[in-house]
Amino acid sequence: MATIKDIAQKAKVSIATVSRVLNYDPGISVADETRKRIFEAAQQLNYKTLRQRNGTAVKDRYRVGLVNWYSDQEEMLDPYYMAIRLGIERECFQRQIDLVKLFLHGEPDGKEWTGEAFDGIIAIGRFEKEDIARFPGGLDNIVFVDSSPDDNRFDSVVIDLRKSVSEVLDYLIGLGHASIGYIGGHNIVNQKRVRDERELVFMERLTAQGLFDPKLVYTGENLYSEDGYKLMKQAIAQEKLPTAFFIENDSMAVGALRALHEAKLKVPEDISIVGYNDIAISAFLQPPLTTVKVHMEHMGETAVELLTDRLAAKRAIAKKIVLPTCIQVRESSGKLVSK
Repeated sequence: MATIKDIAQKAKVSIATVSRVLNYDPGISVADETRKRIFEAAQQLNYKTLRQRNGTAVKDRYRVGLVNWYSDQEEMLDPYYMAIRLGIERECFQRQIDLVKLFLHGEPDGKEWTGEAFDGIIAIGRFEKEDIARFPGGLDNIVFVDSSPDDNRFDSVVIDLRKSVSEVLDYLIGLGHASIGYIGGHNIVNQKRVRDERELVFMERLTAQGLFDPKLVYTGENLYSEDGYKLMKQAIAQEKLPTAFFIENDSMAVGALRALHEAKLKVPEDISIVGYNDIAISAFLQPPLTTVKVHMEHMGETAVELLTDRLAAKRAIAKKIVLPTCIQVRESSGKLVSK
């Protein structure tokens, strides 16, 4: 029987680190890559926790496919989906579920689905109705995380983008900002352009209040830090610069802050910045980033709970779980200063 010492040797970390990670110690701070190595080693060695050895684990050992919208390289550039995936992997490990990483879009760093049988599939990303055809035709046991392409057939875990963006705009307007810009990305997936709902809500809400200026919207192809940097440079080069920016995710906000620093523009004195997701580094930027907190790992855990519930109860009715978000106010945003 595998021990914590065996896992530590395989993952090349200390026994204490393995113990604290496997027991979800909230006080431990380790890199996502280290956590991944530990959980992968535990799964490969078929390690069982004390609770599982005492017979309280689920008896059925399910085999689940994991489909990720992003490749491994893209995950490193935008850790939002990485956090969701880690939540899925941890919950599957706790429940002794065999998890097989798949790709439906032909990426080289995953296992292409070839018709192999699975009890269910968890799909992370912005899938739409036309994407459903790429999944096994007779399988209803699919949980979508961060999208809901068919509410009537499949379970899903999402956040309320419309509500959260509205709260951000109300917050900025309440600080006195009437000139608000937007920085975001249009992903190209399967040769199609995907416009984020955050941008659509941004346009609708500001238009309704007579504050929308299309010249203050900057969008690129991706959602990475370098894209945020380039788009903010474009904004700075224009004649009119807004007093606040809402940025589609924190990765882009990192690049935007760097561009503002290079231009010697102060945040929030000259421009207030609000991001989205609250990734791990957001609180440690300079200045710390105001952002919308999304419970990313809990989204992954909830997806596993939904799938196991559907499998165990043979549930036919689909469920859609909408998890809450909240604005995490930090030092990158402030009241409009009259000049």
